[in-house]
Amino acid sequence: MTAKGRETRERIVRAATELVAARGVAGASLDEVRVRAHVSKSQLYHYFADRDDLMRAVARAASDDVIGGQAELFEQLDTIAGLRAWIDALVALQEARQAKGGCPIGSLAGQLAEHNDRARLELADGLDRWEAGIRVGLERMAARGELRPDTEIGALAQNMLAAVQGGLLLTQVRRDPNQLRAALSGALNLILAAHTNP
Repeated sequence: MTAKGRETRERIVRAATELVAARGVAGASLDEVRVRAHVSKSQLYHYFADRDDLMRAVARAASDDVIGGQAELFEQLDTIAGLRAWIDALVALQEARQAKGGCPIGSLAGQLAEHNDRARLELADGLDRWEAGIRVGLERMAARGELRPDTEIGALAQNMLAAVQGGLLLTQVRRDPNQLRAALSGALNLILAAHTNP
């Protein structure tokens, strides 16, 4: 694909992502995407076989944005201070958003997972990458002997991700970022319980 082709494809995905964020998957028609992206119908179908194919790309883009936005924070998840800073950053983001929007991955999962298996797999991959970012930090902590030898690192990482998702949902519905902080603090307490020097 040429640089111009990549730019056109990215513009289409960006337009679709914006429409989905504003109106939901059901409210984002291909015609509206085409108009917003300033492309012809033939261009749209050149890059995407159908609406499901475009929604798969939206799912991938949303996952990339969520994971990419945390990349620097993931590098610090091998310390308790780094975990606390990550929690603070996630809560601060919800405060800045006035607790609106929830998790882009979780929101799309609710709209796509039962109807578009390829999009579901993209979202699952995003969650896998998110969990891996947490797990790698905990593995580095364990390698330094800072977690008890019997610590189930995979379970701790999964629990932390579940706390993020549940906390974001509660935050969105209750319009209260402290819901996320409480959920993540509970998950952090499990890590502190396994830490050799909390």
